[in-house]
Amino acid sequence: MNLVFWKKKDGQPKKKKSAVREWLDAAIFAIIAATLIRTFIFEAYTIPTPSMEKTLLVNDFLFVSKVSYGPRIPMTPLSVPFTHHTLPLTKYTKAYSEAVQWKYRRLPGFSDIKRNDVVVFNFPEGDTVALEVQENTVYSDLVRTQGRESVWNSYRVISRPVDKRENYIKRCVGIPGDSLMIRDGIIVVNGVAETPPPDGERYYTVQTRDGGSLNPMRLEELGIDEYNGGNQLNMTPGQAKAVEGLGEAVTGVTPVISDWGMDVWPHDTANYKFSIDNFGPIYIPKKGATVKLDSASINMYRRIIQVYEGNTLEEKGPNQFFINGQPATTYTFKMDYYWMMGDNRHRSLDSRFWGYVPEDHIVGKAWLIWMSYGQNGIRWSRLFRTIR
Repeated sequence: MNLVFWKKKDGQPKKKKSAVREWLDAAIFAIIAATLIRTFIFEAYTIPTPSMEKTLLVNDFLFVSKVSYGPRIPMTPLSVPFTHHTLPLTKYTKAYSEAVQWKYRRLPGFSDIKRNDVVVFNFPEGDTVALEVQENTVYSDLVRTQGRESVWNSYRVISRPVDKRENYIKRCVGIPGDSLMIRDGIIVVNGVAETPPPDGERYYTVQTRDGGSLNPMRLEELGIDEYNGGNQLNMTPGQAKAVEGLGEAVTGVTPVISDWGMDVWPHDTANYKFSIDNFGPIYIPKKGATVKLDSASINMYRRIIQVYEGNTLEEKGPNQFFINGQPATTYTFKMDYYWMMGDNRHRSLDSRFWGYVPEDHIVGKAWLIWMSYGQNGIRWSRLFRTIR
């Protein structure tokens, strides 16, 4: 008996698809479905650095929710599926085309970004990259130390659109309209001091009787893995309390207050004597808010005006500014901005070094750890743990 699956309009039976054609159709459907999920619902992300320890560990694998804050419509839509900015197995080949560029738009989400959310975003200073050293050196730092001409003569320098810049993950500690400062390592927002993240790390100085060393095996039992034989340990508050209770050998545990100010934003030591543990106060820009421009404030907002919001800015004398050719003594922001910091406070490259994060750089909210492994294999206790 002959089976006819369907017929053409002229009554002739249609040929059944070949196995190759069926596999090809299935593959195309799978790619389209996965791309839509990755773009509009959630995306997988891997923790590459210790800047969020011990909240997030190196080689934690996360799901990042795009729907929490609203999915961002692709701004560079022509790209190779399942890639970010570089083709796999290559070092410098772009995985996207800038032939089509769409303006920033975002679909409605379930909530706004809240203080203490753990957020994934595109690196704000990743608009220009020196390819040979991109993994460990920021282009703007190179220019400050070596000069623009030297950098351009020494490296292959490219620009990247917003959604193709490196993905970073930090904790949002300041939202639009906040006044923020750091005093002795504690963040103060709108006059209220933070409660440090319980799994966040910072350096502590451990005083011991007669200056003796601590037992490395005991420290390992406490999960303290950054110990160089000296008297400074990188610990969570709970670990610091445990070390303090080790016995008569320990006479005190005190937080380290760092005066490190090199490379600290806004890179204007004449007007701002900031360090990583004593910083601000600063204002976090809110869409529609207006600030005064002068010789002291201009370095706070220069990058916002020129790069993030696409204006021309000229300075023709002390306190003489021209925006898009017009004299300006104030500036009104077109977007909201955020302040992001790592939980590993003394080992994090964050807003203290490159400033504000614009709303169009926001990728999504870190949601769930679905896999994690370390030197001893899979970290079973971390699997399917939500991120706080």
